[in-house]
Amino acid sequence: MNSELKKLAELLRKRLEIIADHEFRDKDPGSHLKSLEEISLAIESEHETLRNSIDARLNHYLTNMSYEKALSHIENNISN
Repeated sequence: MNSELKKLAELLRKRLEIIADHEFRDKDPGSHLKSLEEISLAIESEHETLRNSIDARLNHYLTNMSYEKALSHIENNISN
């Protein structure tokens, strides 16, 4: 997997980790939401950087914010 897609995959995984952290969400909802906003902006920025170099399906997933599908696509379809 090239380094650009590796970075994108890491961001997508981090977003899933934040979503799954119910203790963080319950303890400090404002900070939890801020963390989600920050990671989402980082994903959008990385997508914008890669937009012209990624395949159409991955671009579609990212454009539609289907982030779990995007991560699965990267992990299953891009050679390591």
